[in-house]
Amino acid sequence: MTEVKANMAGNVWKVLVSEGDTIDSSQDVVILESMKMEIPIAAEVSGTVKELKVKEEDFVNEGDVIAIIE
Repeated sequence: MTEVKANMAGNVWKVLVSEGDTIDSSQDVVILESMKMEIPIAAEVSGTVKELKVKEEDFVNEGDVIAIIE
């Protein structure tokens, strides 16, 4: 199990995966919006998205868990 975490504070602008999706390492999971910039957050491992912890328009802080990959 691997946690995908936010690397900065911002709003979840777009969720790019769904629970149950099979993803590759370095695939973008969500795009955060912070200070009018779009910041993609990628998975560090390949696997299946077990759980999404955020939805579009949520606010996250640095270090918050965005998704769990198995």
